[in-house]
Amino acid sequence: MKMKKTGILFVLVVLFLLPACDGGRQPAAVRETEKDTLVLPAFTSSVAEGFVQLALRCVQKEYPNKLSHVMNGPEEVRSPRELHPVFFGCFDWHSCVHGHWLLVRVLKLFPALPEADSIRGVLDDHFTSEKVAVELAYLQQPNRRAFERTYGWAWLLKLQQELLTWDDPDGRRWAATLQPLADAFAERYLDFLPRQAYPIRRGVHPNTAFGLIFALDYARTAGRGDLEELIIRRSKEYFLHDEQAPARWEPDGDDFLSPSLQEASLMLRVLPPDSFSLWFRKWLPQAAEGRPANLFTPPDVTDRSDPKIVHLDGLDLSRAWCMMEIADALPDDDLAVPVLRNAAVRHAMATLPYITSGNYEGEHWLASFAVYMFSVADKAAEHAQSSPLP
Repeated sequence: MKMKKTGILFVLVVLFLLPACDGGRQPAAVRETEKDTLVLPAFTSSVAEGFVQLALRCVQKEYPNKLSHVMNGPEEVRSPRELHPVFFGCFDWHSCVHGHWLLVRVLKLFPALPEADSIRGVLDDHFTSEKVAVELAYLQQPNRRAFERTYGWAWLLKLQQELLTWDDPDGRRWAATLQPLADAFAERYLDFLPRQAYPIRRGVHPNTAFGLIFALDYARTAGRGDLEELIIRRSKEYFLHDEQAPARWEPDGDDFLSPSLQEASLMLRVLPPDSFSLWFRKWLPQAAEGRPANLFTPPDVTDRSDPKIVHLDGLDLSRAWCMMEIADALPDDDLAVPVLRNAAVRHAMATLPYITSGNYEGEHWLASFAVYMFSVADKAAEHAQSSPLP
């Protein structure tokens, strides 16, 4: 296979089957190639099956449930399923949204999966016009302008983007059903971004860069030029002149996103390649040296039964996909590229064995992060194969 760039993302080999798929067998150690380049395991149907089993249970599991619910009166003391007949499971609304994204994504990749009929059955049951209308009506009630802003908004648009790019009769029908909800969240971005004077940089749900990444991806897929133009303009206003990322402060104890890497992942979508390369050198000038070391080293996850500490497992996966994207966007000869790629694999491998930890605190959402990370890796591999040798 021809490869423009030698790296972890472009030689995907099966090193292990995740514990979800093999009864708990621990993975083999990460291997190194002759050029000391770490490699990821392949995202096979066997691996995907374990993730799907988690998501199928999760999106239909109403309790325990952490509602983000502003009540306008006593009549709104209602169950999660009554309030959100589509996205009532997975502990919270946004996790349920990206649990549905996982099901769609895996079904697209592996249509013959043993769970395929079960996935279609769940999506058919949840994605109905009547249920979507209830979700839409919920958003339109007073005091709900900030509901799931912007993490849940972003994942809903990512789910819709996945459906819009699926050549499947059911997928097209579900996309049409969900479109009013996607339109509502696109309008919320259009309303909110002009009023948001300062970006939110914390490594948790409101992170501005993360929310803009998925929204921009959706806007380009859906042909929403108005949303795309606004996101590009605001991204530059927020981040273009940033230098010397304070990455030595990362992570916070409950981060599941890296503020510095999410910002870079957004800017590579906004800037031309040459401009991004210059911007990145100012933003993380010591990346080629693997510094600051704490940014390139997986965090210590001390208690996977703690709902906040287990966020750090998500940080491993989101750091991994950001590092993959950044490495793929930089010039081939940039010394930061192999450092980012190897760090990406180390982060991914630090968490992949623990997706099925037996603790719902992580199991209700981490599989979605893992599938997205593998999707980024696959996209980088496709880019490498389509690129001519230098």
